[in-house]
Amino acid sequence: MARLKDKVAIITGAAAGMGEQHARLFVKEGAKVVLTDVQADKGQALAEELGHNALFIQHDVTDESGWRQVVAKTEAHFGPIDVLVNNAGISPVLSIERASLADYMKVVKINQVSVFLGMKAVIPSMKKTKAGSIINISSMNGLVGGAIGYTDTKFAVRGMTKAAAKELGHYGIRVNSVHPGVINTPMVQKSAALDQIKTMVANVPLKRMADPKEVSRLVLFLASDDASYSTGAEFIIDGGVTA
Repeated sequence: MARLKDKVAIITGAAAGMGEQHARLFVKEGAKVVLTDVQADKGQALAEELGHNALFIQHDVTDESGWRQVVAKTEAHFGPIDVLVNNAGISPVLSIERASLADYMKVVKINQVSVFLGMKAVIPSMKKTKAGSIINISSMNGLVGGAIGYTDTKFAVRGMTKAAAKELGHYGIRVNSVHPGVINTPMVQKSAALDQIKTMVANVPLKRMADPKEVSRLVLFLASDDASYSTGAEFIIDGGVTA
């Protein structure tokens, strides 16, 4: 059974990593998916592979006018938006002692401001159908401490999710956050902190990183009508780290 049959979804940061897996699963489950990313070649190639129910739009998630264009193109191509997955993000390892304001603000804009812009942009479209599901990808570091910049923005995503859920519930729009632990993505494999990450994995109760597909299945649940009474909540998928 296609759990997202005919639902229209936007997934940011969809050219690779977790976003790619979300897009693949959503199309498989019957959704019409707009993939956005700054990586044009990868994003376009993935959309072509996924077929006529996928459309790629090159998109800087920190650009408010770009968000308006993404929504307009999505509606023109597929119709009103049912699902937004705010997946795009970066995870630099910054030090509060050494990071510049520019370093810090880059993380804030990509990880935090983009989530605000995305939610704001899709509300008019979701109001047309009096329903919708917004899924904001936070982190286990939106629950417990980690590197400066990354931790604070992921806490902010958690807070924005709750505030938006309260404000938008009367429109039938649900807003939830997902909090992954260590996920085996290309970003993790290329991280300057890979050795630290491997040490961290040794302390995960399940003793392994998660496969991105495991996160995608949780995101699918929240996007689907199976989660019709879930809003304003954080969904943790961290192998037991924050237990």
